[in-house]
Amino acid sequence: MLKIYYENDADLKLLENKTIGIIGYGSQGHAQAQNLRDSGLKVMVSEMEGTANYKLAQLHGFEPVSAAELTKTADIIQILVPDELQGELYEKDIKPNLSDGKAIMFSHGFNINFKHIVPTTGIDVFMIAPKGPGHLVRSEYEKGGGVPCLIAVYQDATGKAKDIALAYGKGVGGARAGIIETTFQEETETDLFGEQVVLCGGVTELVKKGFETLIEAGYQPGIAYFECLHELKLIVDLFYQGGIDYMRYSVSNTAEYGDLTRGKRIINDKTKEEMKKILTEIQDGSFAKEWMDECKNGKKNFKRMEAEEKNHPIEVVGRDLRKMMKWIDSKEV
Repeated sequence: MLKIYYENDADLKLLENKTIGIIGYGSQGHAQAQNLRDSGLKVMVSEMEGTANYKLAQLHGFEPVSAAELTKTADIIQILVPDELQGELYEKDIKPNLSDGKAIMFSHGFNINFKHIVPTTGIDVFMIAPKGPGHLVRSEYEKGGGVPCLIAVYQDATGKAKDIALAYGKGVGGARAGIIETTFQEETETDLFGEQVVLCGGVTELVKKGFETLIEAGYQPGIAYFECLHELKLIVDLFYQGGIDYMRYSVSNTAEYGDLTRGKRIINDKTKEEMKKILTEIQDGSFAKEWMDECKNGKKNFKRMEAEEKNHPIEVVGRDLRKMMKWIDSKEV
C-alpha cells in the first residue's frame, strides 16, 4: 500500500534558516527554484554562464553562480543537470566543497542507484521527484495546487533527512497533491522501464510500425499519420482522465471490440518476455553502463540514430500536416 504524505506532514520551518541551491536551471530547475522562493525560502541557482538557461535564471531574478560556489554556500544542494553529467560534476565541483551536515538531493535516482555518485558519509542524501514536467510543476503551484512527488532517503546522516525532504516537497508544492514514499532503486528502475518499454520506446515503435504498415499497403501517408500518431493524443487524454476503463467507455463499441479482440495479438506474451529482458538489463546495471559508455565515446551511436529518426517518413509527413492545425502549439526541433 502506498504511503502518502500531505501538507500537514511537512514543516517548512525546517528550511527557514537554510539556503537551498539548485544546480541546473532547466525544466525542473526553473520550476523548483521559483516555487521554493515563492514559498518564502532562500534559494540560489547555478548555471553555465552564457547559456540560455543562465539568462533565463537572471530574467527570473536569480544571480547564477558556479556549482562549486553554490555547494560551499548552500545547505541543501539539488542536482538537476542531465544524468550523464552528474557524476563528473559531483567529483569536480560538489564533493570537494561539501561538509558534514549538508545534504545533496536529486529528482531522479540514476546516479546514486548505479553508483556513479558515491556520497561521502556525514551528509544527507535524499530525493524529491515531481511526477510531471517542470512547466506543470510551476503552473500548478501558481494555481494553488501541486504535482504529486516521490520521496526517498538514501543516507540519513543528520537523523532529519526525511523531514527535510518532506519540507522541500512542500516547498515545491508537492505536498498539496501528495508525496509518495519509495526508494532510489524503485524510482530509478521503474522510471527507466516505463521510458524504454512504454512511454518512449514502446509507443514510438508501435506508432511507426502502424504507419509503415498502412503506407506499404498503399494508403496515403497523411491519412496514416492521422490514424497512427495524431489521434493518439485523444486516447492518451482519456487514459489520463480515467484509466483504460474510461477510454473504453468513451470510444465507439466498434473501437472497443477491436481493442479487446486484437490488442493482445500485437502486444502479447512474446512482447512481455522482451520487456522482462529489458527490466533485467536495467536492474543489473547493464543499460546504465551502456549509456554511460555511449556518453564517454561522444554519443556517436546516439547521434546517428537520432538523426536517422528525424528523417523517418512519419516525421516528414507530420511536419507538413501540423502546419494545418492552428490550434496546436507546433514544436519543430
